[in-house]
Amino acid sequence: MTTLHNFIQTQMGTKKNTTTKTNNKSTKKSTKKTHHTTKQTNLVNTFKGKLDIAKSGMGFVIVPNMENDILVFPTDFNTALKGDEVAVKITKIRQGSGKKEGKVLEVLKRKQVSFAGTMQVMEKTAFFIPSSLYPMPDIYVPLNKLKGAKDKDRVIVQLTKWENANRKPEGEVVSVFTPEQENDLAMKSIVAEAGFNLEFSEETLAFARSLSSTISEQEIAKRKDFRKILTFTIDPVDAKDFDDAISFQKLENGNIEIGVHIADVSHYVQPDTAIDKEAFERATSVYLPDRVYPMLPEKISNELCSLRPHEEKLTFSATFEINDQGKVANTWYGKTIIYSDRRFTYEQVQEIIETKIGDHSAEILWLLDYTQKLRKARFQNGAINFSSQEVRFTLDEKGKPTGITVKESKESHQLIEELMLKANQLIAEKMGHIKIKKEPIPFPYRIHDQPNEDKLAPFVAFAKTHGYPFDLSSPDQIAHSFNALMLSAHGTPEQHVLEQLGIRTMAKAVYTTNNIGHYGLGFEHYCHFTSPIRRYPDVLVHRVVQSVILGNPMNDAAMEEKCVHCSERERAAMEAERASNKYKQVEFMSQFLGHTFEGVISGVSSFGFWVETVEHKCEGLVSITSLSRIDDFRLVESSYSLVGLRSGRKFSMGDKIIIKVVAANLDKRQLDYEWEPNK
Repeated sequence: MTTLHNFIQTQMGTKKNTTTKTNNKSTKKSTKKTHHTTKQTNLVNTFKGKLDIAKSGMGFVIVPNMENDILVFPTDFNTALKGDEVAVKITKIRQGSGKKEGKVLEVLKRKQVSFAGTMQVMEKTAFFIPSSLYPMPDIYVPLNKLKGAKDKDRVIVQLTKWENANRKPEGEVVSVFTPEQENDLAMKSIVAEAGFNLEFSEETLAFARSLSSTISEQEIAKRKDFRKILTFTIDPVDAKDFDDAISFQKLENGNIEIGVHIADVSHYVQPDTAIDKEAFERATSVYLPDRVYPMLPEKISNELCSLRPHEEKLTFSATFEINDQGKVANTWYGKTIIYSDRRFTYEQVQEIIETKIGDHSAEILWLLDYTQKLRKARFQNGAINFSSQEVRFTLDEKGKPTGITVKESKESHQLIEELMLKANQLIAEKMGHIKIKKEPIPFPYRIHDQPNEDKLAPFVAFAKTHGYPFDLSSPDQIAHSFNALMLSAHGTPEQHVLEQLGIRTMAKAVYTTNNIGHYGLGFEHYCHFTSPIRRYPDVLVHRVVQSVILGNPMNDAAMEEKCVHCSERERAAMEAERASNKYKQVEFMSQFLGHTFEGVISGVSSFGFWVETVEHKCEGLVSITSLSRIDDFRLVESSYSLVGLRSGRKFSMGDKIIIKVVAANLDKRQLDYEWEPNK
């Protein structure tokens, strides 16, 4: 495996640069071994990629920088499963189309090792039947690995061995669930499907337990002391990990100094330790409606690094001094120690904003005025105001949803948001000027590319049909047009549809060392510095910044590779969050079978259209089959609509209609609606 893996990494340009003589020798030795043990002809047309499997069972290996995916038939998967990183060999290139076919030679890295499903237990043998939306083989479970599971029990099984595609994979039961725990099983299944471990390794937990909460005088002496300066946190009411705090003080020159203090995770999570390796592998926390799968164990996230009130805490800070014209007169960044005087919830701060009274009201109102000016200036400078609606579920003691609310972004949220954005921007700008041998320092920027004209064109046409004009003359004018649209559409039935469709036209923000700026925020320099408890790129940023402060800038040749990994894990976490929200929506709407609701068409395809209920923001499909009794409908892509060939009846995105809930499938996380024409 190592030989083939090394060859493919070299071919794809992904092999890490070496920095020591020992590593160089190791690399040469490995390369020499490759030439001796594998014939070069066997490795022609061999690449590294990720296997995706469609619901039909067909596979496609996605290779970086390759224009078309490689088609792989199920018989050629070897032992690969959906999402696995594989070595694939091209076996055929079709004439005319140029489409490639191939077969998997080897699994280089498993995406998922834990699976949810049902046990099939007989007298002398047992098999695990996965509850997967995609085809995958049953898993053989030795009778001594059942952990008490019986026939038809719902379980999570961990894959332990699969060395030969001609034999069944082998696994062991890790958890057994009662019917009342079906919700717990579903959430764990979603997280496992996304490739996240459900538990921390014992080595990681042992490392976390060994960390001391005592702060030595020697450590304090290395830091700037903010313990006597007014400091407070503002977080959701149910938050447990407080990773940012704000300090406020009036300086002798009359200026105001604002401090953004971030939990110093990098003090406890040192490079190459067990806890660092697992944090990097996860790269992010995963937030589901009823739980969080944290990037770091609770000992760190909720205790050592949580900036709890009335406790001394180690922090990494960015401060900016504001003059009486509201301009940044001076900045400073470095390691600090703080003492939080007060823990605020967003609701408490919002009440102070609205009533003008309460603890530290003068400071909060000053910060509100300053951050609202920052916000206004951002939008004037080209930032886009995509304030997409966030749905929250009210859950009972078993995790079952009893209600759905839409979270509002109020001034209290915006106050913290703008201060975090400012700190991230200032840090990235500082790092953007650091050079190593006249080359930019390898640094994990957060970038966002300009809109793609091809993706933007249909959205612009759609917006115009609803009366929202667009100026495409420049990227700045596109941003201003988006903001004008969002302002005009606020409170309308089509607001959420326009927001979601607009977001889909945008490029995805990613981490990279190649700084092209952040189009959506209107920033030339931007990074993630303010949430190291839940994002690994922030830990990387802290390490680079500290190395610059100490006068020995990090020159991490693997930084871009780390950025790519963090971006991929971020996307996986977002997919898990969407899947869990969808599960809760289906679970909630299952109590309304046969009921009718007002909805807005939120998507259109050749096989039907999606409708999002106005009241609950729950999306379901009205299938083309259910419409066939009315007319024969065809998709018109240019207008995001289905049009009846005989009647001319048109269903377009943004249209308000009445639907009936006809099916709620939890296994598929799917809601089915029918159009109610007479209501």
